[in-house]
Amino acid sequence: MYNKCKQMFEERVIIVKQQRMVMMADMQSFYCSVEKAHHPEYRNRPLIVAGSPERRTGIVLAACPLAKKMGIGTADLLHEALAKCPDVVVMPPRMETYIQVSLQIAEILSDFSDLVECYSIDELFIDITNTAHLFGSDPEGIAKQIQSRIWLETGVFARVGCADTKVKAKLTVDLICKKSESGIFVLKKGDMEKYIHSHPVESMWGVGSQYRRHLNRMGIWTIGNLSKYSLTRLRKKWGVNGEVLWRVANGIDDSPVSLDTFTEQKNIGNGLTLPKDYCKADEIETALLDIISIVCKRAREKGLMGQVVSIGVRGHVWETPTGFSRQKKLTRPTYLTKEVFREAKGLFYQYWDGLPIRRIYVELSDLQKDDIVQLDLFDQADRERQLQLERVTDYIHDQFGVTSLLRASSLTSGGVALDRADRIGGHLK
Repeated sequence: MYNKCKQMFEERVIIVKQQRMVMMADMQSFYCSVEKAHHPEYRNRPLIVAGSPERRTGIVLAACPLAKKMGIGTADLLHEALAKCPDVVVMPPRMETYIQVSLQIAEILSDFSDLVECYSIDELFIDITNTAHLFGSDPEGIAKQIQSRIWLETGVFARVGCADTKVKAKLTVDLICKKSESGIFVLKKGDMEKYIHSHPVESMWGVGSQYRRHLNRMGIWTIGNLSKYSLTRLRKKWGVNGEVLWRVANGIDDSPVSLDTFTEQKNIGNGLTLPKDYCKADEIETALLDIISIVCKRAREKGLMGQVVSIGVRGHVWETPTGFSRQKKLTRPTYLTKEVFREAKGLFYQYWDGLPIRRIYVELSDLQKDDIVQLDLFDQADRERQLQLERVTDYIHDQFGVTSLLRASSLTSGGVALDRADRIGGHLK
């Protein structure tokens, strides 16, 4: 009995001490891959997923490799894409379908490990440290099994990067797998300098054009330059963000692959590109109210009240941006539509220049749990009645759909609630 227990303990120690094996599975041109899987007749044709030009959401959301070879890129305007490749296949986005396929891929990965984390709709982490021995132990072989399963069951080609941390696995996918024919690469411990550090610093996620300009002025041109730069100086310049950049460049990351990855929510917002230029006050107010209704419903669902209301407006001339972004701190937190609308409307009329507008955005921030907010006794009854009314409305919308109960104003020319009901994240379901 003693020898058996000793053997079990020694095996446990070996498992604990073995190097982590973390993979990131990234779906190539995910939206386009899903469309081609559902429409095999387009398999060998350039294809893009784009919004509707009639509603001025004609922006390329995804381009397949064949379309990219024709010079089409994500965020191109649809008319620009058609000019580059007149025979490109244009598919409208189907967000519900993409979400379902993403969930299907997560289920496939869960057959290899119970530690699967959705990083985005088309990127997932999986930790196979303690399950690799069940699938042959070789990380490249396991990556091929994962890639094959995803392809056979969804028709989507997955790139799989493997390393000993999540950060390294993502860098491997972004900088190596996306450029390799197989789509698979295993970054071994100590290989950062050989395979990652020579890449331009802007190729590292988290480094946008502004960071790139600052880093270049500091003599930092590559990821390797950043990895060797003084952490103290980076902290002094950018605080915690500077340290994050340095840690990514060095592949330092002890965060686990977790089913319950959670970041405390800082704000709740919603924005909309309007179907036409709005210049009439009543139309703008109607759209504003519809947007705020969405924001407040989300806040109530999460049990969060906001004490800061922000509104952003974009002018009708996209090439020469006009508009404003302002916020106001309230005397007390709220998630009541009536109260948020009153404050947002006041901000709008205070700063609107009277010119036509194309986009509106509303946000609640400085969030607080609704169970710790102190009610004002003098108007508690009125607020309770308003809250009960909104909760009943929320229930009806959840049970029967958003269009089952609408304000009369939402059916006027300025209303956007009906259109939003058919969309996820602003795109068609």
